[in-house]
Amino acid sequence: MNIRKTKKLTTIGMLCALAYIAVLVGRIPVILFLKYDPKDVIIVIGGFLFGPSVSLAVTLIVSVAQMFTISGTGILGCVMNVVSSCSFACTAALVYQKRHRLSGAVLGLLSGLICQVAVMMLWNYLIAPIYMGYPREAVAALLLPAFLPFNLIKGGLNAAITLLLYKPTVTVLRRSNLIESGKSGKMRVHIGVIAVAVILLITCVLWILVLHGRI
Repeated sequence: MNIRKTKKLTTIGMLCALAYIAVLVGRIPVILFLKYDPKDVIIVIGGFLFGPSVSLAVTLIVSVAQMFTISGTGILGCVMNVVSSCSFACTAALVYQKRHRLSGAVLGLLSGLICQVAVMMLWNYLIAPIYMGYPREAVAALLLPAFLPFNLIKGGLNAAITLLLYKPTVTVLRRSNLIESGKSGKMRVHIGVIAVAVILLITCVLWILVLHGRI
């Protein structure tokens, strides 16, 4: 095994560990029983670095580990986690792979957000009644008031945090000699994008506070 492949596997292993830790300690109640965790941020950063196949691999590893340790929803919950994370992270990474610059990252994250919201609305209607034990009519009644805002908040937080953390993460990995110097492509820090990311992050946090009746 050559050094480059060893470094890549080491980095992917670190991403898997960080994503799992994010699930363990980063859960935030959003609405009803739905909770946000930032694992998709780590998964999409892996996809930006190495391509959508790495996003898929990290998603599978973390979702299976989650199923056997902390999840109470079994195999169907694992499948839902895989579908949710992949619809966001793999879509974003695929777009960024085709357009390897800041505009590609922004377009990819936006595409991932839209894809995740659309896919999870459908999958929640089809699959959630089975593993939640709710009548389908009850789940359908929750789609617009609960699942839609939850997925919009989740996607917005993931996109904003990714834009804020991607370059610092690349810098740390590069200084640790785990990735090559040109691995981040042409993505550059842009004050306008940072401002939009911060505004989006604050908006999502305020939305969560409103849903919790805090403001």
